[in-house]
Amino acid sequence: MKDAAPHTPSLCAQFHHAVELIGRRWNGAIIWVLLQGTSRFAALRAAIPDITDRMLSERLHELEQEEIVERTVVPETPVRVEYALTKKGRALAAAMDSISEWAEKFVPAKPANRKAAQRSRAAKTIVR
Repeated sequence: MKDAAPHTPSLCAQFHHAVELIGRRWNGAIIWVLLQGTSRFAALRAAIPDITDRMLSERLHELEQEEIVERTVVPETPVRVEYALTKKGRALAAAMDSISEWAEKFVPAKPANRKAAQRSRAAKTIVR
């Protein structure tokens, strides 16, 4: 009996694009926050530690282009801009829940942002 040829895995282009899109820095966090409900720019920025205005703006634009996020301008004085997930974006809820469950089991907890990490390191240095 001959040895079977080794299986050469192939990567589905759609899967690769999806993983790269959702896994790009900040995109997963933006989607997670918007799964909680519609949000304004400042609220998104406040909910996501260390993100800059520029990066949030770029990522929101990218997610809009992918039809995951929709931007709504509310014609009030002053004008209000809100961000929400589209149907396509909301369809990510189960995947995000699975990632969240996996993270709780296997990813060690870290301070929420760099300033907290620096305070934590400084406290450990003082205690020693």
